[in-house]
Amino acid sequence: MDLMTVIGLLVTWVLVIAAMMQGGNGMAYVNFPSILITVGGTSGAMIATCPADRVKIAMGIIKSAFISHNKDMVVLVQTIVSFAEKARREGLLSLEGSAAELTDNEFLRKSIQLVVDGTDPELVRAILDTEIGILESRHVANKSLIDTGAELAPAFGMIGTLVGLIAMLGDLTNVDALGPGMAVALITTLYGSMMANMVFIPLSKKLAVRSGEEVLSLELMVEGILAIQAGENPRIVEEKLKVYLPPKQRMQLEQSKSGGGEQ
Repeated sequence: MDLMTVIGLLVTWVLVIAAMMQGGNGMAYVNFPSILITVGGTSGAMIATCPADRVKIAMGIIKSAFISHNKDMVVLVQTIVSFAEKARREGLLSLEGSAAELTDNEFLRKSIQLVVDGTDPELVRAILDTEIGILESRHVANKSLIDTGAELAPAFGMIGTLVGLIAMLGDLTNVDALGPGMAVALITTLYGSMMANMVFIPLSKKLAVRSGEEVLSLELMVEGILAIQAGENPRIVEEKLKVYLPPKQRMQLEQSKSGGGEQ
């Protein structure tokens, strides 16, 4: 569970609602027809814009914003360097057994198997790059469902406001009701803006971050496997892969090596 996502959304909602409550009457911000227009209308339009299979996995897409399945990059570098050391000692064929044990990393297992099978390096890169490209396209398609919600929610908020204004202007004989009527009409715009800026846009941004992290880890694996196939020294392999790590994780990698040496 990514606590930062949860905390960020909670802080946003709590502070906004607390500010709204400072006005005194919290129920002034509750209007059931407005909820029907914004939430119901946005949900229906989102369903209409996406294929059925993507709608079915909508909850899984949202869940991805709260739960990270990306590999620990430091551990990943250590694993690939260990493969490089083994290949240098025992040959590439010795990695076949190691590949079979990678049940939780299908991409790395497939990459090693291609190398073990003697596939041409250029073909290995082409296959793996294609797989990464398809993964990115799938992430963009899944993220588009959330982006659609961010686009439609304010629009349905405006529709609700127009509906409220038409109903209000339809009876101008009661001047005292104009103020409350205008407030109710504007509530739908508020709901639409809240849905877009406090739900859909933050989730969309987090999904983009998740996708970038996963693609980076896959590119790291490709670089490492091709270096192993080329027979490069494990130290060179490690230096190549460290480029993909931020400074803090590079220090963590060095500290783990120092700790291992002391033992």
